[in-house]
Amino acid sequence: MSSKQAPPPLPEPLGVAVADAHTHLDMQEGTVAEALEKAASVGVTTVVQVGCDVKGSRWAAETAAAYDTVHAAVALHPNEAPRIVHGDPDGWSRQGARAGGGDAALDEALAEIDALAALERVRAVGETGLDHFRTGPEGRAAQERSFRAHIEIAKRHGKALVIHDRDAHADVLRILAEEGAPERTIFHCYSGDAEMAKICAAAGYYLSFAGNVTFKNAQSLRDALTVAPLDLVLVETDAPFLTPAPFRGRPNAPYLIPVTLRAMAEVRGIGEDAMAEAIARNTARAFDY
Repeated sequence: MSSKQAPPPLPEPLGVAVADAHTHLDMQEGTVAEALEKAASVGVTTVVQVGCDVKGSRWAAETAAAYDTVHAAVALHPNEAPRIVHGDPDGWSRQGARAGGGDAALDEALAEIDALAALERVRAVGETGLDHFRTGPEGRAAQERSFRAHIEIAKRHGKALVIHDRDAHADVLRILAEEGAPERTIFHCYSGDAEMAKICAAAGYYLSFAGNVTFKNAQSLRDALTVAPLDLVLVETDAPFLTPAPFRGRPNAPYLIPVTLRAMAEVRGIGEDAMAEAIARNTARAFDY
């Protein structure tokens, strides 16, 4: 295994236990038990496992039911909705090529997410939202319809809403305002600037920061972290993606949360224990566990 593919080393354990607010254990190497054990050894004692399609959402719910330290979020990812409606000829979504099923197929998938959202171990509906980076104009109506449906599902079940927002800040904020956001709304892998952070904070939305806050070219994220109220800040891996510096490009996993958290504490100019205490408290409040 080249050093590029090798898992980064274990960081120094945190003094205060925290949660990984957004991870994809089903896309990582090794077993769930191994991942949780490795994370716990450095003070990451809770993870939120996030579904991106019907199959992944079922898996998230089952995994949360099997492990006390796992909470589930269930949804159709913003890029999944247009694939259900219009088809996915290249099989990009890990499910093989499929034909479009139209609006009826999207309704069927949303009904399945709705049923999963009722489960006690499912703490959130997500990741949902808008992605103008990967979905072109032809898929946006399906994406928006799916997002609005997920907001309704989250509110009806009293669950948190986990948002994926890529190159779609204004539209995401507009739809949340139009529909009325759930009481607990989380911007996963926050990607906006300081101005948007102020808008989110005023609305009471949580901002979850991933490993990209450590990237050299991510000053706008650090500026956002600087202005975000400390009681609305979360930390996540989005593993296996967005591995924090200096391990960028290598596989990410929940045990690397301390690397990002320490970088965040530095940006805020506070001690790592103070940062960890705030994040642990915020994550439990955001996901109501």
